[in-house]
Amino acid sequence: MMYFSIVIPYVLWMLAYMLTGFVSVKAGWAETPHARSLSGLLIYVCGPAMFINAFQRMNYDPAQFRSIVLFFLVTLAIQAAVIGILCLLLRKRFDDARYRILSIATVLGNVGFLGLPLVTALFPGQPIVACYSTVYALSMNLVVFTLGVFLLTRDRRYMSLKAAVLNPTSLTILFSLPFYLLDIHLPEAILDNLALLGRMSTPMCMFVLGMRLAAVDLKGLLTQPFSYIGSLMKLIAYPLAAYLMVRFLPGLDETFKACVLVLSAAPSGAIILSLAELHRREQENAASVLLMSTLLCVITIPLVMLIL
Repeated sequence: MMYFSIVIPYVLWMLAYMLTGFVSVKAGWAETPHARSLSGLLIYVCGPAMFINAFQRMNYDPAQFRSIVLFFLVTLAIQAAVIGILCLLLRKRFDDARYRILSIATVLGNVGFLGLPLVTALFPGQPIVACYSTVYALSMNLVVFTLGVFLLTRDRRYMSLKAAVLNPTSLTILFSLPFYLLDIHLPEAILDNLALLGRMSTPMCMFVLGMRLAAVDLKGLLTQPFSYIGSLMKLIAYPLAAYLMVRFLPGLDETFKACVLVLSAAPSGAIILSLAELHRREQENAASVLLMSTLLCVITIPLVMLIL
C-alpha cells in the first residue's frame, strides 16, 4: 500500500500535465505543429540530461555495475521473448499490419520520460533505479531498430544496429558509462542544471501528448476497439508477463524485480508512432494505442503496483 500511495499522486500529475497540453491547443494558446519542436527539445536536450544525471548521481561499485548490466540483459531478453511469443500466436494474422503494430506496441514503452521519475519516487535513496530505467531504454532501442522495424516492414533491409546505437538515448548512455566506470563526477553546478532539465522531461512529454490528443477525433479514439486491445496488452499483460519471468529467478533483489514490473507497466512509447510514420504503415493505429495507453495508465499503473 505504501507504493500505491506514492503512485496515485504521480499518475494524477501526469494526467494534469496532459490535460494542460490538451487545453492549451483547444484554447488557442498553442498549436499542434508546435509539438514537433517540443519533442525535439525532449529527445535531444531533456532526455540526455536526465540519463547523464542518472549515472552521475552514482558512485562506481562493481556489484551495482553487475546489477545494471544484468538489468539490461534481462529486459532485452524479456522484450525479445514476448515479441517471439506474440509472433507465434499471431503469425497467421501478420498479413494485417495491425497485428504487427500490436506486437511492437505491447513491448515498447515510455520507460524513460515516465518510467524513470516513477521508479525514483518509489525507491528514494536508491539511485541505481534510475540507471535501471536508463539501460531499459537502451535495450528497448536495440529491439526497436531490429525486431521492431522488421515486424513493421517485414523487410530485413530496414534492420539496423547502427541506428540502434546512433540515436540520442544510446549515445548519451555510452557517453555516461566511462564517467561512471572511472568514478568521474561533473561539477555540482552542472549536475544541478542537468537534474533541472531532466525533471522537465515528464511534464514536457505529457504536455506534448496532450497537444497530440487535442488534434485527434476523441470519439473515434474512444470507440476504436484496437486502441483498447493494444493498451491492455501493454499495460496489463506485458508487465505481468515480465514480472513472472523474473519473480522466481534466484539472485535478484526485490528492488530489481519491482523495477522490471514498474518500468514494463509504462504506457506505449512515442517511438512506435515515429516508426509507423517513418515507414508509412498503420500510423493511425500506432497513434491510437500511444494515446489510449497513456490515458489508461493513470488507472492501470496503480492497479499493477498492488502486486508489490
